[in-house]
Amino acid sequence: MATRDPYSVLGVSRSATADDIKKAYRKLAKQHHPDLKPGDSANEERFKEISAAYTLLSDAEKRARFDRGEIDSSGQERHAGFGTRSRTSRGRAYTGTADDSFFGGAAGGDDWFSDLFGGGRRRGGPGAGAAGGGSAGPKVRGSDISYSVTVPFIEAANGAKRRINLSNGKSIDVAIPPGTENETKLRLKGQGLPGMGGMPNGDAIVEVHVEAHPFFTRQDSDIHLELPITLNEAVLGATIHVPTISGKVAVKVPAGANTGSVLRLRGRGVMNPATKQPGDQYVKLKVVLPDPPDAELVSFVEQWAKTRSYDVRKKAGLE
Repeated sequence: MATRDPYSVLGVSRSATADDIKKAYRKLAKQHHPDLKPGDSANEERFKEISAAYTLLSDAEKRARFDRGEIDSSGQERHAGFGTRSRTSRGRAYTGTADDSFFGGAAGGDDWFSDLFGGGRRRGGPGAGAAGGGSAGPKVRGSDISYSVTVPFIEAANGAKRRINLSNGKSIDVAIPPGTENETKLRLKGQGLPGMGGMPNGDAIVEVHVEAHPFFTRQDSDIHLELPITLNEAVLGATIHVPTISGKVAVKVPAGANTGSVLRLRGRGVMNPATKQPGDQYVKLKVVLPDPPDAELVSFVEQWAKTRSYDVRKKAGLE
């Protein structure tokens, strides 16, 4: 049965560049590789057809000869008519062209399909093609496959493990390094699609998505936190417990602290992968009045305000 036009098989035009042909082949090979659909004979035949088309069109000389009509889409010489030379085979005389390769004789050095799927044909007996020498088929590195995992903010900051299921059915534990940022891509060598012609497998590319935290935010290796404090803690000062990515720590709030005051906790940030040093945590204080308002506090402030006042907006340049 005649094979289809190789340009149609790959879905490219006759003016396609070598790079266009390679890209088209890689895309189709990724979709129809037999390892992705084991036991699917129709898919396997489609993959062979794709590989055959690429083998012909990726060879500049063969492509030029095909375009000139000298060889057909299977790589065989086109028979332009019988010549005048007579030869004998198996005791019968026949007339043929001067090109022995048309008849499969010793002068025809290429068994094209053997070259593509397992090396050159061994001369001397049926079934020897796979074991023979000769040129190899297409050599293509396996394609990469993308995966994604989602991890909580604290686990991304401190490091964690996540199990993913690969396309080949295997499961693998992926280490999330401490300090991993949102949309970080981790490369797992050799865990992608299989290569062809002895070429290596592709890689698995795992993109890490970090969930937002309800009160922590991150800037580079530093952690930022807005912390509510009471009026009495702000006025009198106090020792309070402050959450960090590694647990709560005791922190002293100085007397007279105000909304917007920032406390720095050294070494309580995220590990910097480059320097191997942790960042800091910055705690921004926010003074919060009682809710609902305390009647005794309201009465006290009313009396206090009659003899004492201060202009905060003028000091800030807002008046």
